[in-house]
Amino acid sequence: MTMTGRSSETWARAAIVAAASLLLGAATFFAQGSLPDALTSFANSASGWTLVTVLLLTWIRVRAAVAALLGAATFVLLTVGYATAARLQDLFYDPTLFALVGVLVGPFVGVATSWLRAMPSRRPAMGTALLAGIGVGEAVFGLTSVADSTSPVYWVLIGAAALALLVAMLIRRIREALWKVLAVIGTCVTAGAFVVAYGVLGGV
Repeated sequence: MTMTGRSSETWARAAIVAAASLLLGAATFFAQGSLPDALTSFANSASGWTLVTVLLLTWIRVRAAVAALLGAATFVLLTVGYATAARLQDLFYDPTLFALVGVLVGPFVGVATSWLRAMPSRRPAMGTALLAGIGVGEAVFGLTSVADSTSPVYWVLIGAAALALLVAMLIRRIREALWKVLAVIGTCVTAGAFVVAYGVLGGV
């Protein structure tokens, strides 16, 4: 395939990711009322949208710079899709705050996702620390700060998924002992920062 052909394919996939983000953002609004109580928090949590973003960017498999742009775009479009679905139900949701959060955080999630398949250990370790840290952090937040108003099932599942990612990366991608240790420490630091930041933003 020529360079032009690869570029066209990349941007075609990027367009699909953008459209999917808008539709999935709208879907999460409706999912809040249709998912089982045990899983409702998926449709109303940062980790839910992070998981969607990671899966979309894993599928598109682009270089880090493009992944950063798409990470931001995906979070913004998820928020806009959610707000649009609310408007269709004659409800109002202001997407400004979380769109701004998406612009700030989305590029890091995009780059981290791209780095999961990189070599050598440094980039996979840093990408893993961010993504696993978000999942662990939200699990901690959900099981503590909002434990009285939400089911623990989703929080346990997202925490387990985050730890599974960490373990899998330690076994398969992160080779050097130093970076294994730093990946674990980074996950803990990110989780702690997430809990603090999410508390400031008002949580779910």
